[in-house]
Amino acid sequence: MRESTPADQFFDAAIGLLQRVREAEAASIAAAGRAVADTVAAGGRLFAFGAGHSSLAAQDVVYRAGGFATMNLLAAPGLVGVDVMPAPLGSALERVEGLAGTVLDASPAGPGDLLVIISLSGRNALPVEMALAARALGMTVIGVTSVAYARETTARNRTGTFLKDHCDIVLDSGIAVGDAELTAPGVAAPFAPASTVVTSALMQATMAAGAAELAARGIEPPLLRSGNVDGGTEWNARVMTENRDRIFYRH
Repeated sequence: MRESTPADQFFDAAIGLLQRVREAEAASIAAAGRAVADTVAAGGRLFAFGAGHSSLAAQDVVYRAGGFATMNLLAAPGLVGVDVMPAPLGSALERVEGLAGTVLDASPAGPGDLLVIISLSGRNALPVEMALAARALGMTVIGVTSVAYARETTARNRTGTFLKDHCDIVLDSGIAVGDAELTAPGVAAPFAPASTVVTSALMQATMAAGAAELAARGIEPPLLRSGNVDGGTEWNARVMTENRDRIFYRH
């Protein structure tokens, strides 16, 4: 048997985290899937939001083969990945009070819609105020976060609360504070973050649960196909036309 490498150790850590959330969050994922199905069945719109690297998991379910055509990215300059220079400005924007309300007010989101908010720590002003504002609008809010931060860190917003405190449904990623799975001799800082792997899996599991729930109700889920398979482009054109009033990334 060969010696375990850091790559092996990362895969083991990621697989362990995925197994944990699969079991521990099963009921919450099912509830989130039902919420997605309820929104789609009622004619509502779906939105996903995350700042910085949390935006990666949000982007992963937007305009995606095998994903819901009606899932839209809620975005603003400086908040999507590392699209701003200098990059630390993006982190600073997450702490700006009042920004969340401005972003939400400028979006097409409204009553009866569903918003998934992704924030690993859930401690900054942006995700907390986004959840508060969305629920005040009459939206369903699903939070994807690590509850460990609420136990081991302090809130960094005026309410003194965390994202988990303002959601209809919470999906706990179980990521440890600091988001680094490995250590090694001679390496001063822990390394190998796994939050994107786990959070993306939670998002895809939720959408899968939503699609299955809609099918069980006799409703065709508004899913996209790959444009690289025969007939995929035509399929997507039909789905987008049928749901054009719920799709905002085309314009």
